[in-house]
Amino acid sequence: MTTPTTVQIPSFSVAGIAVRTRNSDEMNPAIARLGGLWERFFSQSWERKLPGRDSDGRIFGVYSGYESNEHGAFDVTAGVATADPELAQAVPGAARVDIQAGDYLVFTGHGDMPQMVIDTWVRIWRYFAENPQVQRRFGTDFEAYEGPDSVAIHVGVKP
Repeated sequence: MTTPTTVQIPSFSVAGIAVRTRNSDEMNPAIARLGGLWERFFSQSWERKLPGRDSDGRIFGVYSGYESNEHGAFDVTAGVATADPELAQAVPGAARVDIQAGDYLVFTGHGDMPQMVIDTWVRIWRYFAENPQVQRRFGTDFEAYEGPDSVAIHVGVKP
């Protein structure tokens, strides 16, 4: 398993559409919400309909609003970075989330969707189980998609 890199991320905003879920729900196809979120995001062209999109060009999956930890409920926003969060939020049905500035561990994954994302999260959970001295912040975490087969998952950690 590759060791994650540590990066300092400045605050930025992502606009898109969101759902609230929990990891245990995502294990049950009858009530899982994330597949539907991403299907709706792409089928309704949310990546193109949001005004104020910045030049970043990447698609983001942002985890926020944590009830507690990885076992509690949390929000997931599928979206794009936006230079003008107020303008993007004016789109009916759009949600906005602000990425917290701070230290993040970055785990990368490559391969076919959605398995590469699932496999990368399994590596992340294993990393934190094996390294209890590194503590997650449970503020904001995000997936940054460089393309259809590459992801960099940023997990906020306490200093």
